[in-house]
Amino acid sequence: MNFSRITGTGSYIPKIKKENSNFLGTHFLNPDGSDFSNDNQVIIEKFKMITGIEERRYAESSYNSSDLGFFAAEKAIKDAEINSEELDYIIVAHNFGDVKKGSVQSDTLPSLATRIKHLLKINNPNCVAYDILFGCPGWIEGVIQAQAFIKAGIAKKCLVIGTETLSRVVDKYDRDSMIYSDGAGACVVEASNNQDSGILSHATQTFSKDEAYHLFFGRSNNKNEDDTIRYMKMHGRKIYEFALTNVPNAMKIALDKSDVSIDEVKKIFIHQANEKMDEAIINRFFRLYKKQVPEGVMPMSIHELGNSSVATVPTLLDLVLKGNIDNQEVNKGDVLILASVGAGMNVNAVVYRY
Repeated sequence: MNFSRITGTGSYIPKIKKENSNFLGTHFLNPDGSDFSNDNQVIIEKFKMITGIEERRYAESSYNSSDLGFFAAEKAIKDAEINSEELDYIIVAHNFGDVKKGSVQSDTLPSLATRIKHLLKINNPNCVAYDILFGCPGWIEGVIQAQAFIKAGIAKKCLVIGTETLSRVVDKYDRDSMIYSDGAGACVVEASNNQDSGILSHATQTFSKDEAYHLFFGRSNNKNEDDTIRYMKMHGRKIYEFALTNVPNAMKIALDKSDVSIDEVKKIFIHQANEKMDEAIINRFFRLYKKQVPEGVMPMSIHELGNSSVATVPTLLDLVLKGNIDNQEVNKGDVLILASVGAGMNVNAVVYRY
């Protein structure tokens, strides 16, 4: 039986930094187009208190999502010490394709995976490149798919990338626009005969009966803007309530499948969506086992990097593994959980022994 383990990671954090203070002059509006009763200073302070975000990164105007994914992929391949020609699959998670700076058009022809394979200069036609649309949990789902290919014996080495430029699809009149950022993260997943490390179990769920449109495309809050142009929108309270119930349950399903005790879990790499929401999810997860949350179990990058959707988990993982987050490290034998929630509404989790 083939086991799967992550042999290399990489990330790309854009250079353009946008601090909360940069939004002081922004004209935020309610969804109905009316003005807020509070001034921007109050709005921003409340925003920081809830989300934990102090600043975020935006991609340079000359780069698209596929470029960011390529930069992260190069680092992951180098970290894994493999030849890119040996890759069997390139799986790219994103939500909006390449959106050129200043444009409103999403470009997915060809796919981002094909573009990244082209940038990597891979000649091997048996290296299959494809995209997945799965909301923010897309990168984790790509890792799950890579494991399935390896388990089936049809792949030995897979490159999984999450890349996004959310700054280009947000409504500048919507205060939720302050949440989103750009970035990319990647990993190489390889077949292994070592049962002592690698992916132990996983769980994925899609809730669409009542939850399908918690995240959606809608018109600008400024009713004077072109009503044919759509921007990323969300029902924040509904997402918060959904995540608090369903993410801990998905994590429990995955952990129970692994036959690993909750006491062995050393780190939880959760989608960097909202600090208070993530803390509440982790608290609920440990309460399911009647346990207290261990100190330092949840690394965070949202304070400086914001929410880059599919890129948050692989970027956070790479930063911790490379020693770039204070007071956070992963040691051999540690059990990790990767978990995410996003548009669909989709939730997933992977239990991994390092």
